[in-house]
Amino acid sequence: MTSDTDVCGASHEPVASRREFVAAVTVAAAGGAVAAGAAQAQTPAPNLRFSNPPGMTKPAAYSHVVEVNGPHRIVYLAGQTGVDASGKVAQGFRAQAVQVMENIKTALASVGGDFDHIVKLTSYLTDLEANADVFREVRASYFPNKAALPASTLLQISRLASPSYLLEVEAVAILAPRA
Repeated sequence: MTSDTDVCGASHEPVASRREFVAAVTVAAAGGAVAAGAAQAQTPAPNLRFSNPPGMTKPAAYSHVVEVNGPHRIVYLAGQTGVDASGKVAQGFRAQAVQVMENIKTALASVGGDFDHIVKLTSYLTDLEANADVFREVRASYFPNKAALPASTLLQISRLASPSYLLEVEAVAILAPRA
């Protein structure tokens, strides 16, 4: 990869491959969204796949996984809570944090991915002071490659969809295109 110069003459060093990949995918996705037109907004494009993988709850009002196949696959994971496939909520914050990460692992596996493919996490906790350190510890155990951690946002909110949920985490992953 070579360095380039912008219109102001500032030199840019090569960016890490993941950042370049995400930038290219974002530009391509934005261009595709503009070209799609309003009529196609109501009909899923053939390059979209909506799923609720085995091993996760079966929601009635949303999909756990939305996969966009193109030059790269962008996979959006709905916010995951500490609920197992049977609908049981894990007891205690640490148990919910582990269940959340296991749900993300299951969702990623359903599209041929793993935690190395995640480029962005957004995490919502109901009590940062009490639980942020535990959450960071559990999250870190699922991302062993400390040199390639995803972008991450951690927020405190007053409550989630159910008062028994202590956290929710959504993710975006980038994978190679499907054949």
